[in-house]
Amino acid sequence: MDNSATPSPTAPNAAAAIGSSPRHDIPMVKGLPLIGSTLEMARDPGRFFARCYREYGPVYRFKIFGRSCTVLAGPDAAHWMGTREGKECLRSKEFWEGLLGEYGASQSLPGLDGERHKQLRDVLRHGYSRESIIGRYNELIAITDGSIERDWPRGEFVYCLPAMQMMVTDQLGTILTGRAPLEYVADIRITILNILNVLITRQRPRFFLWNPAYQRGKRRVFELGDQMIADYRARGPLKEGQMRTMVDDIMEAHDTNPGLMPKSDLRLQLTAPYVAGLDTVANTTATIVYLVLKHPDVLKRIHAEVDALFVGGRQIEESELKQLTVLNGAIMESMRMYPIAVAQMRTATRDFVWQGFQIKADEMLYMATAVPHYMHEFYPEPDKFDPDRYDKTRAEHMQSGAYSPYGRGPHTCLGKSLAEVQLLLSMARLFWRLDLALESPDYVLKTKTAPTPGPHPSFKVRVRGYRH
Repeated sequence: MDNSATPSPTAPNAAAAIGSSPRHDIPMVKGLPLIGSTLEMARDPGRFFARCYREYGPVYRFKIFGRSCTVLAGPDAAHWMGTREGKECLRSKEFWEGLLGEYGASQSLPGLDGERHKQLRDVLRHGYSRESIIGRYNELIAITDGSIERDWPRGEFVYCLPAMQMMVTDQLGTILTGRAPLEYVADIRITILNILNVLITRQRPRFFLWNPAYQRGKRRVFELGDQMIADYRARGPLKEGQMRTMVDDIMEAHDTNPGLMPKSDLRLQLTAPYVAGLDTVANTTATIVYLVLKHPDVLKRIHAEVDALFVGGRQIEESELKQLTVLNGAIMESMRMYPIAVAQMRTATRDFVWQGFQIKADEMLYMATAVPHYMHEFYPEPDKFDPDRYDKTRAEHMQSGAYSPYGRGPHTCLGKSLAEVQLLLSMARLFWRLDLALESPDYVLKTKTAPTPGPHPSFKVRVRGYRH
């Protein structure tokens, strides 16, 4: 297969876009009076960006809530974000200043750029990495089993998204921090919902932050962060045989280099795995459940794989995960069809020309890197669920700029490699343990877009029984 990007009929290649002269004005997407494209954007932002890319090209503007927004879209945008020019022309701090204000913090990883971003990323890298979980696969499986037995009762309908949120908090808490704060799930959830909707994506007005439920949830999340600090201090240095967690990395960085990790930032950094992972991972796992159950032929193949993996209850080895090719393909395909990172919001650091269009310094941009997920040039029949797209003979996702489920550029999700293992083992165990079914074979998934795209909380599945 030729792994170079297939050029779009509307978007010329931009190999030397920076510094070239602008050719024409940025087109405006046609929308409704007053509200512009607000409704279409709210229904399905990924396909909205893809439609506009087809009709208007790689750079366009649209109106939402009365604001004019500029979009850089498509495979070239995805690739460019990781280039030297892309790093020099884009910054992210403006979109995270509201989060810092709510926490009373000075910095956050997604809001930093350049050398400071690299330094903080290095501190956090191990805790969010695949290496942090190697040798602990059976521990993750045991956590998943406990969540299944607690939240997925036989013979009943289970609301998938809330059940997944409990499972994710259980897993992330235990593996990353040594603590599973299930009693804080509702508080974490309402805090995430308001911070993302009001301060990051700006889909809601600021008076939503006055809601007493949000204020109470935020206090509880701060309480969780303070408790994690107290637990670390009370525990003392790691003893032989104890697992190092992200809490150790953060607290040791604070003790040895408070300039890089000041006290004001500890609450935010310690609770960040829940804020970053609860909604995103839960959305993804619930989507996987829907798509696999919607395709019984795929479910049958996954059952064969997971039955072979878990036979005998032995210790799971790293090499065995590579044998779950159908399940891994189903996970990747779910993230293609229902990506969390539909677009990344950035600010132009200076004037530049991209794809022949003038972008002004301090202009706020949507980098619509998931547009290729919906393009037949990259994925034949893009609306078809096809887990075999990712095997070595096809590798459709390996085309340049084609696949961006974790974002692009220097801010690509730090927990990507950990999430891949978490998703694979969680889904393997769920499909191995449970006999699941949709409400009806013709059920079509209802989705929501705020604060992040995913299944609607009303999505439920029937637990017909235990397979094992």
